[in-house]
Amino acid sequence: MSPLAVEDLSVTYGGRAALAGVTWAAQAGLTAILGPNGAGKSTLLKAALGLVPHQGTARFLGQPLDAVRGRVAYLPQRATVDWDFPATAEEVVAMARLPRMRWWGGLDRPARAAARAALEAVGMADFAGRQIGRLSGGQQQRVMLARALCQGAEVFLMDEPLAAVDAVTERAILDVLHRLVAGGAAVLMVHHDLSLVAEHFDHVLLLAGRVVAAGPVREAFTPEAVAEAFGGLPRLLPA
Repeated sequence: MSPLAVEDLSVTYGGRAALAGVTWAAQAGLTAILGPNGAGKSTLLKAALGLVPHQGTARFLGQPLDAVRGRVAYLPQRATVDWDFPATAEEVVAMARLPRMRWWGGLDRPARAAARAALEAVGMADFAGRQIGRLSGGQQQRVMLARALCQGAEVFLMDEPLAAVDAVTERAILDVLHRLVAGGAAVLMVHHDLSLVAEHFDHVLLLAGRVVAAGPVREAFTPEAVAEAFGGLPRLLPA
């Protein structure tokens, strides 16, 4: 059963097609969603989640999103988050459990324990009580990843989780993602660094407003497919 399957998915912004008839079924494992700026990578995730107007259909684990919403986690781009919100790292992570807790009474014991465990998993337990705006960019990204972990999801949609983070944070996030996949989760991740793809990812989806190539890295991540998607061969692609 596909973690995410979209059929004839189309999105138009201001009269311009951001996605045009995308049909694709993700596979288990760690998938990189690649393409140049404006290729529709983030739009694909948002449309599948119903966050932007679209045509076509999306199913998670073989079902509509509403039927499996608790099994699907979304990690948006860090730039879209209000980091001035007066909440601690622990509180932000615990928000993933809102359907299971009474927010007006503070964190209950199970929510606090789940949030602390998720922060521990991403190396941020020591920052649980710090206001999120006082964290570095890489630390904020780890907190958002911990929030996704706290949800206990099976399918993770992540929009550029490695953007503008240092090498230590990059390695920490990749380690967490590999552990998720080893535990049976599926991670679909908008990504930009082509040099990491062959080493860390199982599958790729190359977009240019449409599907250029998709499948296992060893089959779909070819110089020809990358050149077609990017309009030329980027320097970041290994020889």
